[in-house]
Amino acid sequence: MMKWIPHEVETYLSAKEYIDTAVIPVYSLSFGEEMKQSAAAFEFITLLTGHLERQFTGRILLFPPFTYLKSDNMENVLDELIKWGENVLNSEFKHIFYITSELDWRMYENRLAGSLLWLPSLPLGNMSEPQKMEVIDSQVKQLFSIFTQQWQN
Repeated sequence: MMKWIPHEVETYLSAKEYIDTAVIPVYSLSFGEEMKQSAAAFEFITLLTGHLERQFTGRILLFPPFTYLKSDNMENVLDELIKWGENVLNSEFKHIFYITSELDWRMYENRLAGSLLWLPSLPLGNMSEPQKMEVIDSQVKQLFSIFTQQWQN
């Protein structure tokens, strides 16, 4: 997997026949009472997609996160994410994986171009870095079979 930075995008452009999968992290921002939960979900998905990025170098391009306010109208947010998906598919990617901890997205999954992977956010806040990486690694191993199954179809 590659990140959305100039050097790696340049590498992608020269090897795009091999890099057929886009990963788009999906985050909501909340304030007030839900702010801490929103930050915990952000940390979890960021660590998870970063770990995926290292595991699948040369096959996946990690896009910048699709971020929206939790208080936004969900139909408008969905329209925006659908637009992202259409643009990604028009850019010669065969597969899109949206990765989120937002349960609401499961209701809209069938309207997205690609696969929605919903994972409940695991509370990493009080863990040491090695403990966090162990948890993230086990999550990535579970995702590995989902990715390979999708690639085989």
